Amino acid sequence: MKTWYYPSCGQGLIQASLWQPEGEIKAIVQFVHGIAEHAARYDDFAREMNRHGILVVAEDHMGHGGSVGASGIRGYFHGGWMSAVQDTYTLLQQTMRQYPGVPYILYGHSMGSFMTRTILWRWPDSGIAAAVLSGTAWQPPLVLKLGLAVAGREAKKLGPTQVSPRMCRLMFGSYNNHFRDVQSPYDWLSRDRAVVRAYDADPMCGFDPTVGLARDLLQGIKMIQDTGNLAKMNRSLPVLFLAGDQDPVGARGKGVRQAAQEFRRCGMEDVTCRLYPGGRHEMHNEINKNAVYADVIRWIFDKI
Repeated sequence: MKTWYYPSCGQGLIQASLWQPEGEIKAIVQFVHGIAEHAARYDDFAREMNRHGILVVAEDHMGHGGSVGASGIRGYFHGGWMSAVQDTYTLLQQTMRQYPGVPYILYGHSMGSFMTRTILWRWPDSGIAAAVLSGTAWQPPLVLKLGLAVAGREAKKLGPTQVSPRMCRLMFGSYNNHFRDVQSPYDWLSRDRAVVRAYDADPMCGFDPTVGLARDLLQGIKMIQDTGNLAKMNRSLPVLFLAGDQDPVGARGKGVRQAAQEFRRCGMEDVTCRLYPGGRHEMHNEINKNAVYADVIRWIFDKI
């Protein structure tokens, strides 16, 4: 894995990573990671893609992983949601210029799926060949309205760069409720205890996002659920929704299915929705991850 840096659209430098396959590059996948994690957690999946001739790139979002500079704030987007999304899109543009003509796929997970969905409507002519949306969701309008109201009050009370325990409980506090034998606050991520233990032990994972990031995330979700924005997407783009059917982020499948249906309703012509029985939030880190890897890679080569 090779790493380098480029200037953020918000503040500081963004750390990017590249996994290079041997031989011919048949496709490029850009991972867009979730909240309170970082790109190196996708190393195993990236290496499996390399074995199939797929080059992989990813960046640590502003305030995450290696993109937290000396003067940076962990879990905060300087300049807001679109600034962080622009950082992701900058890597896409850089990589496309370096490898012209190679089919390009975005793989967004969790918050990264929301960032990817933002790119789909903001830059429908980006030139990507397909998109994979992992662990995504669809939020009821009243829930979004409540969350934004609470975030606004907490930002005024504490300041946007501070952490609000109330906001964290509202956003993540119920995620373990449906699981038995809970040993970690993050058991909702995966049934694989080793994955959860590694997440718990990783100093770059599991931190509480700032009030500003919570607010930006909710504003981003509001943007991607706007019917006018959905209508701007490239209708011929193949999109794969994948999630565990026990993933609390996607309301145990309900929110994932609704998001896929909303894509179809706005005119998207090639939408696949795959829910894995018993799976939790990170299907690429689940006990059946090898089957998930194979499914995603097969789908990619079917579409490009």
